[in-house]
Amino acid sequence: MQTISIAQVMLSILIFIVMFFGIGFLLNMLLRMTWLMAIIYPIIVIFIIDDVPMYEYITKPGFAFSELGANLMSLHAVDIVILASGLVGAIIAGFVMKVLRKMGYQMF
Repeated sequence: MQTISIAQVMLSILIFIVMFFGIGFLLNMLLRMTWLMAIIYPIIVIFIIDDVPMYEYITKPGFAFSELGANLMSLHAVDIVILASGLVGAIIAGFVMKVLRKMGYQMF
């Protein structure tokens, strides 16, 4: 079993918040869809935690979804917190974009 220090956890949380805030902010500016990143974030999480190729969700859905469920259930609390911090970053980007548009800023 691999151990992770508190510093690594805090840094990972900060990195996920900043990374998905930035990606969400850029997507909001380019596509003018405020909550797009928050909506597609669960798909990104599936890419991160799942080892099953995406085509198997179509060709072997029973196997693929059971593997996804097993991988979700095997996540540790630290992993869930880090992945949830990415969703927080995407949601913050949506709120920031709404506030900026309300203040009159028009991006692209």
